[in-house]
Amino acid sequence: MLDVLNDFIVELRRAGLPISLTEHVDAANAVSEIDLGQRAVFKSSLRATLVKSEDHRAAFDSVFEIYFADRRDRSADNDADDHDDDDRDDQDDEAQGQGAKGLKGAGKSMGQGGGSTMSAEELAQMLEAAIRSNDAQMRSAVAQQAVSRYAGMEPGRPVGGTYYLYRTLRNLDLDGVLEKVLDEQRRDKGEAGLTGLEERLARDELGVRVEGMKRAVEAEIRRRLVEDRGAEALARSVRKPLPEDVDVMHASRDEMLSLQRALGPLSRKLAVRLTRKRRHGRKGPLDFRQTVRRSLSTGGVPIDPRYKHPNPSKPEIVVIADISGSVASFARFTLHLVYAISSQFSKVRSFVFVDNIDEVTRLFEVADDPAEAIERINSEADVVWVDGHSDYGHAFERFHDRWADEINSRTSVLILGDARNNYHASNAWVIADLQARARHVYWLNPEPSSYWGSGDSIVGEYGVHCDSVVEVRTLRQLEKFVGELA
Repeated sequence: MLDVLNDFIVELRRAGLPISLTEHVDAANAVSEIDLGQRAVFKSSLRATLVKSEDHRAAFDSVFEIYFADRRDRSADNDADDHDDDDRDDQDDEAQGQGAKGLKGAGKSMGQGGGSTMSAEELAQMLEAAIRSNDAQMRSAVAQQAVSRYAGMEPGRPVGGTYYLYRTLRNLDLDGVLEKVLDEQRRDKGEAGLTGLEERLARDELGVRVEGMKRAVEAEIRRRLVEDRGAEALARSVRKPLPEDVDVMHASRDEMLSLQRALGPLSRKLAVRLTRKRRHGRKGPLDFRQTVRRSLSTGGVPIDPRYKHPNPSKPEIVVIADISGSVASFARFTLHLVYAISSQFSKVRSFVFVDNIDEVTRLFEVADDPAEAIERINSEADVVWVDGHSDYGHAFERFHDRWADEINSRTSVLILGDARNNYHASNAWVIADLQARARHVYWLNPEPSSYWGSGDSIVGEYGVHCDSVVEVRTLRQLEKFVGELA
């Protein structure tokens, strides 16, 4: 058991969960104190000791279902069925009526991964009976039979099982089964039928049962994949990044929602960290005068050196962000995070551009939530000059004409974008001039560094005039950079 637990924790770390050695020991101690036969308690104990963020719960659940999947001996189950036919049939008669009796028996001879022994019509009847009765044992039997008949699983194939699940559920047509069972309940009520409330309750209840069937099918597919390829191989094929490790430019809709949920806690954590860092700043140079005064109490021996405590000034931040195309999502997250911790900077000014540039600081000043200001940028910012395609050169030149004189030695300039300039003039001299005026100039690029300089990317022409060009594709990378900046 400890070996499986160790492999489980190793996979969680590979998935990105921060699990220390102490937490590993805590999990082992918790497991030793509980009944391993109680799967829900076992899972809750591991989650309580290993998961520190709600955003990591989905990753934990996914890995848990792989490493601690149901691996019961199906042949033993079938033998038990053969020795207890009469008892099971009697129970079926009581729970489901005479119509389900034959169906239950029909599922007994289904092998662990072999071919189907039931016709499609018999399987459909068994599925309807399982939905009507909400019988967990019958639901499991239907899932086994359905996967054998419809999934088309291929031994050794390195897949995560999503396609197998899609094929099985498509053939089962669970939505059609739900409507059929619901029609039966309407007919049972006679001419009056179901009231509006009764139908809504019935539909909700059947919907829960259908979701249970989907989970049973998914669990059966996962069990067979684990038996075929092993837990480690399956976990590797289905591994998904944590919200803070999702590539912002290529995030799905669900991933974007998880990123938005993660921004609030991240900004609060980062603000607290920066405040503590500034309050407990490193010691400055030796204060000779104070050290000599302290030494008078020890006869002139400087036992207690005194240091000057520097008061680092908060930097001024100027953000210049490309909001065209897919880069826009990266710019939105960066602007949101910077303004969420704006108290750590003496001043924050924001400019956005496509082929023209506009200052949007005013939108953040009147909004209670940075997200509100970001939503208004798309409709109110004047960022289109000709055709609405990225033109870094023209945007930078316009910025230099209007605002360059306001950049000083206290200003740190952050430029956000992939530097794909559609083959326009770069006007890199603007960045060189900003570097001469500003304290620092940083370029944050949401593209992988291997893409830099390819096609119409001219980040190299700008990068020679920046203090640093940083690859920032995820919230984790963004958090690290902003933490070092402040």
